[in-house]
Amino acid sequence: MNGPEPLTGELLALDLLNTLPYATDGPPVDHLADAAGLLAWLALEGARLPGAADVREVTPDDLAAVRAVRAHATLAVDAARRGERPPESALRELNEAQLAAPAIRYAQWDGDAVVVTARRSGPPGTRVAAALAEEVAGLLADPALARIRECEAEDCTMLFVPAHPRRRWCSAARCGNRARVARYYRRHKGVGSEASG
Repeated sequence: MNGPEPLTGELLALDLLNTLPYATDGPPVDHLADAAGLLAWLALEGARLPGAADVREVTPDDLAAVRAVRAHATLAVDAARRGERPPESALRELNEAQLAAPAIRYAQWDGDAVVVTARRSGPPGTRVAAALAEEVAGLLADPALARIRECEAEDCTMLFVPAHPRRRWCSAARCGNRARVARYYRRHKGVGSEASG
């Protein structure tokens, strides 16, 4: 994975959208540009994405399936955030991705009680794409959709749902610190130039 790690810890559907190309310092970074990037992102998501921890290798088809869900999710979420109807093609493709590897509520005895887990069949990329499409569908119907914000940093497009109404940046450590340093620099540069003038 090139560049900084992608923003994680938001709603899983937003974490997927936050793998899109963005730039903070340097060229834009697409965290799902290749199989290694997808594997690294799946490792970051860990247990939040059912079955992701089991993925050890991905094929070009697996990568394409996840990237397709991301593309359709981007269209649908962008429209819904503006209060518009998501493109029918985006919704159809998100549904098709889920149908390619439907989740089965698998029941088994763990020695003390029955434990139920969601399981999907098929290639790793198809399973991951289906789980992500399900997360996006959930987000599209979630009232949290109306609270999604884009980072206020000039060169960042990360999305987040603020836990606090004053949150302005995707990450205090990433964009928040850069904004504070820039503000400090502008304030102090102005003081120095006035004194010398």
